[in-house]
Amino acid sequence: MRRLKRDPLERAFLRGYQNGIHGKSRELCPFTHPSTRQAWINGWREGRGDNWDGLTGTAGIHRLNQLRAVS
Repeated sequence: MRRLKRDPLERAFLRGYQNGIHGKSRELCPFTHPSTRQAWINGWREGRGDNWDGLTGTAGIHRLNQLRAVS
């Protein structure tokens, strides 16, 4: 059975989230297309907020799984 690819905007969001939760700079966004870049930055903002709230380690993994389930 073929595996379906995930939505590129969802993937960009999750990659941005992972960068944000690890405290990386917003300037590291690898995307140039406006909508994909915006999805990445939105994920980065969520990740930075969770980082500031202390959701790192195991708590961050659970939060990431919740984000994937909602999408």
